Amino acid sequence: MAARSLRTKLLLVASAVCGGSGAAFIASSEDPSKTLKLCTNIPVRLFRNTVTAASIAFDYEYSLLGLAEGSSEKAQVKHEVHLRSAQKLQELCFKNGGIYIKLGQHIGQLDYLVPEEYVHTMRESMLNKCPVSSYEQVCEVFKKEVGETPDKVFAEFDPVPIASASLAQVHVARTHSGEKVAVKVQHAHMTDTAAADTAAVGVIVNTLHRIFPSFDYRWLLDEMSESLPKELDFLVEAKNSEKCLDNFRKMSPHIAEYVYAPTVYWNLSSSKLLTMEFMDGAQVNDVANIKKLGIQPYEVSKLVSQTFAEMMFKHGFVHCDPHAANLIVRPSGKRNIYGKQKPQLVLLDHGLYKELDFNTRFNYASLWKALVFSDANAIKQHSAKLGAGDDLYVLFAGILTMRPWKQVVNTSVDHLVIKGTKEDRSELQMYASQYFPQISELLRRLPRVILLMLKTNDCLRSVNNELVKGSSLESFLIVGKVSAEAVMEAKWSQKKSLVQWLKVWLEGFSVEARLWVMQFALWVLQVRKALTL
Repeated sequence: MAARSLRTKLLLVASAVCGGSGAAFIASSEDPSKTLKLCTNIPVRLFRNTVTAASIAFDYEYSLLGLAEGSSEKAQVKHEVHLRSAQKLQELCFKNGGIYIKLGQHIGQLDYLVPEEYVHTMRESMLNKCPVSSYEQVCEVFKKEVGETPDKVFAEFDPVPIASASLAQVHVARTHSGEKVAVKVQHAHMTDTAAADTAAVGVIVNTLHRIFPSFDYRWLLDEMSESLPKELDFLVEAKNSEKCLDNFRKMSPHIAEYVYAPTVYWNLSSSKLLTMEFMDGAQVNDVANIKKLGIQPYEVSKLVSQTFAEMMFKHGFVHCDPHAANLIVRPSGKRNIYGKQKPQLVLLDHGLYKELDFNTRFNYASLWKALVFSDANAIKQHSAKLGAGDDLYVLFAGILTMRPWKQVVNTSVDHLVIKGTKEDRSELQMYASQYFPQISELLRRLPRVILLMLKTNDCLRSVNNELVKGSSLESFLIVGKVSAEAVMEAKWSQKKSLVQWLKVWLEGFSVEARLWVMQFALWVLQVRKALTL
């Protein structure tokens, strides 16, 4: 009895000391209310993380126990476990918010690299159902950043956001000089909780990797840890948008007038507030509204492909978050030979960019050129230089194109086209399931900048699928043309002798001839298709 009483007293003393120390720490901090909120929220999030990770691990371990490998029963049970686990992860992301939403969005864009149930669950919810900060929280950010509430800074400010994302939300406002603007406001305390949240997500990812060695997505955590601080600084985003347009004006003047980014109001912006020109137009996947603007979705698909091909292969400065909500289409004011409006692509959300150094950009462009031209030796050579090695280059080519190797090296002009049928999806999903450990190993090997290119490709593939119901042969020809031009430009810059100059010239002539033949074959296919309708 005496021992129990002593333990009780010691527990009470320890609680008092810890509680008193915690209270003193909170009271002495610069912002006691914020510190209190962080100290109470972070343990709750950690608890949620632990429970969710344990629940998912337990479900996989015991639901699949004793089921024969390759049996239909195991396949069905695995599908059900995937679905339950994806829903648990989705619920965790929504409850914790912030970078957890960002993590869910990343997962939703990893087609065929994670189970389909996760991709579908995350994609359906994470882009359109993000948490919204209250107007009081918005005012809190304004006071901290500019010392005034929104109604003082702007002549008009709509307290209801028109859009909300993982890190911020957007409000419509009007400046005192009468311009309509979009104001991006960071969710309250995002910067304060980001480090702790990243560490907590790391616990989940590392725990799942220890339990399931083939589940190795630590690279995704590394990428988020590196890119998140930049995404949380809106002044970096503003500079990215201006650099992006400057690159098009200097290096891609032939399409510069068809690519646009909103003008930044620097005097009304800070690291957590970004005021931009308000953009009207149709979201890139809103085919009905695009047609109402007098624009053909097919033309939009080509412009999207060319815009990002120029960024990846020529600029080496790439917008890495081109999902549908970040791409707006509007008339350019110019018409094509058929009298239809030519589209202008407006790029939004410039927080996540990646720079490719010369060697990476050259090898990536060379790889895509080889993929479009079905050059197996060059595919192997440049895949190895990018980190895939001599053993996983076939898998790398399959992930980039979403086609099996026999199709990648097929010499037919439409060998890379995905028609978007159930058979196509089933075949790709089967490959992903069969080679899951190898896919994880490939993702571990590749430089993070290439992993971001994979994510960008997945986003663009999804956009093109909405616009043309599958992948477009024209889009692949654009990628082939721009990548080939980038390769030739790089070689021209390095020429040293007359013999080398002649060799590069002949290679360039050969590439142009092959592209012309492919373009002609495309025209023949289109005519044949039109005649059969």
